[in-house]
This record gives sequence, C-alpha cells and structure tokens, in this order.
Amino acid sequence: MTYISTRGEAASLSFEDVLLQGLARDGGLYVPQVWPTLSSDTISSFAGKPFAEVAVEVMAPFVGGSIDKATLLAMAREAYGRFDHLAVTPLVQIDRNRWVLELFHGPTLAFKDVAMQLLARLMDHALARRAQRATIVGATSGDTGGAAIEAFRSSKRVDVVILFPDGRVSDVQRRMMTTPTEANVHAVAIKGTFDDCQALVKAMFNDHAFRDRMSLSGVNSINWARIVAQVTYYFVAAAALGSPHRPMSFAVPTGNFGDILAGWVAKRMGLPIERLVIASNANDILPRAHATGFYEMREVVETSSPSMDIQISSNFERYLFEASGRDAGFIRGIMGTLAQGRRFELGPTAQAFSNEFKAFAANETDVADAIRRTKAGSSYLMDPHTACGLVALERSDVPPQVPGIVLSTAHPAKFPDAMERITGERPGLPPRLATLLTDPERFPVLENDLGAVKAFVEGTVRSASAGAL
Repeated sequence: MTYISTRGEAASLSFEDVLLQGLARDGGLYVPQVWPTLSSDTISSFAGKPFAEVAVEVMAPFVGGSIDKATLLAMAREAYGRFDHLAVTPLVQIDRNRWVLELFHGPTLAFKDVAMQLLARLMDHALARRAQRATIVGATSGDTGGAAIEAFRSSKRVDVVILFPDGRVSDVQRRMMTTPTEANVHAVAIKGTFDDCQALVKAMFNDHAFRDRMSLSGVNSINWARIVAQVTYYFVAAAALGSPHRPMSFAVPTGNFGDILAGWVAKRMGLPIERLVIASNANDILPRAHATGFYEMREVVETSSPSMDIQISSNFERYLFEASGRDAGFIRGIMGTLAQGRRFELGPTAQAFSNEFKAFAANETDVADAIRRTKAGSSYLMDPHTACGLVALERSDVPPQVPGIVLSTAHPAKFPDAMERITGERPGLPPRLATLLTDPERFPVLENDLGAVKAFVEGTVRSASAGAL
C-alpha cells in the first residue's frame, strides 16, 4: 500500500513512512492510493470477535507489508488491554433501536485513546526498526493531548510537545496533560484558540529545516494511522447489530472531521451505512458548509463541548480530495483561498458532500435538554459532546427500523462543571484517577508566536539531533 498527498506535490510513501511523517511536505494530508474493501463474509465474521482481532483485519490492507499480522495483533492486544471494558467500545441501548457507542473506556476517558494507544506502539516499532527517535508536536482542543501524553509517556524513542488553548479546556482535560512527570512529555498552554495551536503545529511542519532538525512527527488526526485505527469501531458496532445484512446510521460529534471521516472510510470499505450525520455545537462551520456550499470561518465560541470548539476542520481536506475526483489542483486552490480569505466555495464537491452526509448543530439549550431527557428516560448520563450527537441523530430523521448509533466520545466526568450545571450532579472520576485533581501540574504559558514555540521545542526535547540513537 502506498500513500499520496491531497495536494499532489509530495512523494508517495509507504504506511511506515506516512506513520512517522504525519503531514506531507507539500502541506497536504496522506490518503491511500487505492481504497481496500472487505467482503460481506468478512464483515459478518466480526460479530463477537475480540476488538484487537477486528482491528488487525480492518487495518492490515492499509498497513500492507510494513508490519506482519502477528506483530500487529500483538500490538493491538497490548493497546486495547489497557481499556476498562472487555469489549473496548461497548454499545448501550438508550431507546428503541437507538444506541450509544461508548468510546471512552481508555486510559484518558476519550475516544482518542482507541487510536492513540495503538499509534504509540506502531511508532515505537517503526522507530526501533530504524534505530531512530522522533519529536511529536501536536495541538489539542482537549482530548488528543491527554491521550497522546498518556500513550507516549513511557516511550524511550519519542518526545512529545502538546499545545493547548489556555483556559479553553476543562480542568480534567488539562490535568491529564500537565500532571505526568516523565521527562519526555510536555504540555504547553498557548494564549489563543485551538485553531491557533493547530496553525502553529502546521507551521512547524512546513518549516522543513526545523522539521528535519527536530525529526518532527504528528499525532493529530493529520496522521493517517489515527484515522484508520478509528475505522475499527464502526465495523465492530455495526456487526454487533446485524451488519452487513442491514444498514446502520451513525451520528458523530466532530470538529476536526477525523472521527466521521473514519466512518466514511468504513462505508468506502463496504460497511452498509444508511446515513452519516455530522454533529456540531455552536461552532457550526461544517453544518453551514453543508447547507450553503461555502466553508467560512468565524470566531470560535466557547461551549460546554470544548473539543468541538473549532473552525478549521483539517480532515475535511481528505474528504474534499476524494469528492473532487482526487483533483490536487482544486485542493491546493481552495486551501490557498482559505489561508488568504478564511473561506472557500465547495464548488464541484458540494453535491457529493450534501448526498453523503447530513449535518446539524446543537446549541447549549439543545445540549442540556438532550442530557436531561436521556437521563430521565433511560437513566443514561451522556457528556455534552455525545448530546450534540443525539440531537443531530434526532434531526436527521433516520428511519426507526434502522439502528441509529451515537458515538459517545468522552466520559461525562471529563466535564464536571458543565455536567453539574446541567444535571445538578457532579460525576466522579474512576478510582484509578482519584489523585488527578490534586496532583501537581507543570506547564508553561506561551504567546501565540511561532518563534517562541519553536524555541521551546528545540530547547526542551531530549534530543535535537536528526533522530538517530
């Protein structure tokens, strides 16, 4: 399997190279040169199989010859052995033919763990094979950072620097990044928004001299391995409810378009999905683009679902590349327009986007109402991000005979202040995290300034060499 850039001006790479490189050198994102498919018999066989075994079957075509199946299975078993639930991503019924797919049973109580725990093992394996080390730089709107730091904190080959928007993540989210004591992990607060953090990361990658000097690698969903690891739980959930013999619909809380892109990939691979529903909060850039045909940035609004407080959905570029017939020139043009004018027209991709997705935004009243209604009706407590997904599912008019699955991307205890405002009760953290809120923190606060951030990275990581051990 080889991979190509959405902007068409970077070399084609193997899975292992894409894993370590993250962002393409032309500023684009990597996608597989050919989309693999799974047969109906293979999808049927996933019902009842351990999650790690399904992960290997789903990922193997994308990995190609880079890693043999036995090694990949060993890594998957180790990664998912850290989850609190034996099913890894269990389904919970909340209404007639309506389900919640719980993705928060990993170490940091968020869906990012599903991909990140495996990604860390994949990267360590690749770096060990090459006798190299790497410096990961990433941006987070709340959950990616904690998941990355947790996954890589014991790595002997990787240094991690995560940028997060100062004061715009929950206390629990921040502490999951700032309380680890390992010397190879660093959380950095930036005076700005998540989009500012993401722009700083992309700028570091686009400075090729700095990138090479620091052996930069990425763990945001710009890294293709993150996306492909998330595809697994779509197949697992659907097979448990009868696929491929009947279709499913999924409502996905998403800001960066990564989690729902994984659903689109599953559909492209042969999973019968009736409807893919984009769920947004008040930062509704994707629903607006869906309704108007124009992708237009506005100011970020703070909400009770901070992981979706985003106005730049990086993975949308991957989808638009496919929807345009892999027209790299079109992608270069609209991304240049976005950089200059903060908007672009979907043009020839608008119809495909409208046909393949539904998109809805939930305001704060909608979110609170959904949480209260669900708790009263089924005794199920969902976090604000999941509530956005439920609102979107309800508005999408999924036929009642089609199972509707809401992806629950985070545990409600990650947002105790918001949950207390909405329900009057403060959800508690699992016992294994009992000291999280009292452990000492360490993190610098930096201006939204590329020079300052690059100086911090270069002065802090354990090795500023080209990456050799």
